[in-house]
Amino acid sequence: MHPLEKPTRVLFFTGKGGVGKTSFACATALSLADTGRRVLLVSTDPASNLDEVLGVSLSDTPRPVPGAPGLHALNIDPEAAARAYRDRIIGPYRALLPAAAVRSMEEQLSGACTVEIAAFDAFTALLGEPSATAAFDHVIFDTAPTGHTLRLLELPAAWTTFLDTNVGGTSCLGPLAGLEKQRALYAASQAALRDPAVTTLVLVARPEVAALREAERTRHELAQLGLRRVVLVLNGLFRASDADDPVASALAARGEAALQYMLESTTLGALPRIEVPLWPHALLGLEALRAMVQGADPAGRGPPSVTAGTPPALESTEGLNAIIDRIAARGRGVVMTMGKGGVGKTTIAARIAQGLARRGHAVTLTTTDPAAHVAEAARAVLASGDRAPSDFEVTRIDPAAETARYTAEVLETAGAGLDDHGRALLEEDLRSPCTEEIAVFRAFAETVSRGTSRFVVIDTAPTGHTLLLLDAAEAYHRDVLRKPSGSPEAVLNLLPRLRDPEYTHVLIITLPEATPVHEAMHLEADLSRAGITPFAWVVNQSLAPIAVRDPVLRARRDAEARSIDEVVAHARTVVVEPWRAEAAGGVS
Repeated sequence: MHPLEKPTRVLFFTGKGGVGKTSFACATALSLADTGRRVLLVSTDPASNLDEVLGVSLSDTPRPVPGAPGLHALNIDPEAAARAYRDRIIGPYRALLPAAAVRSMEEQLSGACTVEIAAFDAFTALLGEPSATAAFDHVIFDTAPTGHTLRLLELPAAWTTFLDTNVGGTSCLGPLAGLEKQRALYAASQAALRDPAVTTLVLVARPEVAALREAERTRHELAQLGLRRVVLVLNGLFRASDADDPVASALAARGEAALQYMLESTTLGALPRIEVPLWPHALLGLEALRAMVQGADPAGRGPPSVTAGTPPALESTEGLNAIIDRIAARGRGVVMTMGKGGVGKTTIAARIAQGLARRGHAVTLTTTDPAAHVAEAARAVLASGDRAPSDFEVTRIDPAAETARYTAEVLETAGAGLDDHGRALLEEDLRSPCTEEIAVFRAFAETVSRGTSRFVVIDTAPTGHTLLLLDAAEAYHRDVLRKPSGSPEAVLNLLPRLRDPEYTHVLIITLPEATPVHEAMHLEADLSRAGITPFAWVVNQSLAPIAVRDPVLRARRDAEARSIDEVVAHARTVVVEPWRAEAAGGVS
């Protein structure tokens, strides 16, 4: 029996960013609707692209999908949810408190943690309140990339514990009354998530070792949260049809090696599994999604509707080495790789760090992404070189370690003069989930400050989390400027450093496909509003610069032209990185 032939009422699609969660969630929702079911498809991803995949403009209320009777979809907009949350919390106090007190509450509720809990509230309203989705037979959640998803799923327990133990009446989110009202909803959400008769977790992965390793970690963490009904989707399986095509053979071999790793080194092989072939075109629109579910032969569908054989404007692009040379000429500073999850930020960051080190510079390679594997990527790129750099270090911002460090610092300073009762209240407040956000933010600021004396290459979290981080920087920066005497120097100077093109080089990483390119353009617009201008774009893992013969790969290469030309017309500096058989490769 097909693992999703008799689906539970609630389906969660999760996995490492860029593995195809949205495509498969949409295809599953459409398949159920085509059998007469009433289906609600929900995105909880700040970087959602449901609109583009389904071909319909969505909002935070269910909208019917044209051409798919019975299917409705919505996006949970974190910013809109935060505004509604602030109004709900602060509204009752506007007529009771002085204007200055209300402004203080508004400022307190302006940080990234408020955005997260507000989006979570919208999520729990759909999951834990039966009346909210009573009109539907199935509710399908297209969740954010793995790290954010796990944070989301941990929040019911985290906030319930916090409400149970906090007696001070306040938190970093303001009055606890606003959270207390949600207690029953959180409990209902937890119960629904953990009931295998109600909820199935669909874990999506690519046939790549890194993606499967992340899927294995995710599975164990989900099991610890009590979510045990899991189905594995292997998306993008490729079988070479031309034995004389070295690229096709290498791609197929990499997939086979990943499957072997899965069976020998993980527990994923024991899960019910769905295998989806690599498609030659983007899965956009209802026709393509239906074909995906029906299992049509991807090689037999022919290339997508682009002009066959029209090469992209590669003569207008640069090589990664040239970009590294320009950055190296600065002598020191910060390099940040940003973009949608799964586009190759970690590998590009590692290659840039290696290139700078081999040019004689002191380099730190680090990450703000809980799911990143910079150490592994660094080992791969360094292994490809001919000598080890003299001053090269790999670090990471560990949320647990940073939270412990920040908590100890606050207790040592702010808690030093408190009596036992006051210290107990402070300790309670520090147990709130928002403390981690503040701690990680401070560590990020300290990391950026190291660029004054060396190169710091930062592999950032997926787009949504990165924007929340930068939004936190903006809010925190406004706050600390009013009381600079108590602010770390690194925090005070963070935004000026991020906005200084001589100090910070932001590289937007994308893939030669429509959706990743358009999401990267949205990211660039958000960066622009924050006063940050990207240094360059990198179109990664492109088939355009290399020769291929396999029909599926030829169709994918031809389809890339439109996306690459769009980037070249949009950005001043563009790098097109060819597809590589190895997960990471060195640069000279």
